[in-house]
Amino acid sequence: MSELLFHALLAGFGIALVAGPLGCFVVWRRMAYFGDTLSHSALLGVALGLLLDINLNLAVILCSLIIAVLLVSMQQKQKMASDTLLGILAHSSLSLGLVAVSFAENVRIDMMSYLFGDLLATSPEDIFWIYGGGALVLSTLAWIWKPLLAMTIHAELAQVEGYPVQRTRIVLTLLMALVIAVAMKIVGVLLITSLMIIPAATAQRFSRTPEQMAVGASCVGLLSVSAGLAASWHLDTPAGPSVVVAGFMIFLTSLSYKRA
Repeated sequence: MSELLFHALLAGFGIALVAGPLGCFVVWRRMAYFGDTLSHSALLGVALGLLLDINLNLAVILCSLIIAVLLVSMQQKQKMASDTLLGILAHSSLSLGLVAVSFAENVRIDMMSYLFGDLLATSPEDIFWIYGGGALVLSTLAWIWKPLLAMTIHAELAQVEGYPVQRTRIVLTLLMALVIAVAMKIVGVLLITSLMIIPAATAQRFSRTPEQMAVGASCVGLLSVSAGLAASWHLDTPAGPSVVVAGFMIFLTSLSYKRA
């Protein structure tokens, strides 16, 4: 196996292991559009990193976290439908990022790699960010697992039982922002939400407990990465979209199997 493919597999597996459990809460709480908004804001972080000449991974993480906090704050204070607010912030942050990139005249950058990912261009530094951020996300998710489940089932009842609902909601949003930030280079800002939703939706059909679904989503993600990279390697197709397509095919297969 070439070093190029080995690094891609390591990066893809790292993202799949983290995106699976987190994607379960995205599915349960119907936060898909919320994830899209955060992923679009990641491009703004790339632009600011180029303009300010700072590490792009750090810039994307900081920008995503700021947008996540802003989203939670505005949802609480503004008397506006959530989907309307998310739509405004999603497309505005994406457009601001594209406009800001145009001011970086002395920097040449392939925007397609950030929009749709470039898994085969993964570097050892990217792998460090993925597994470092992934370890932080999984440990935090394990720490707040019970409050998250209680809040997902019934937020008011969870608050009556003494769970810090508001703080847990903010932590979940920040975890989503962190995963999107570190995974952006793998499948791109336009596809990262799919890597969280599709494996979780597939695992949901065969799981009886939340824990089974979380583990199953990670396994489906690992299989999607393996199949997508194999297709990309042999058919010369884009790696990030190939991973998402592989996940979609697995989801379709699960539908047929369930009906049988």
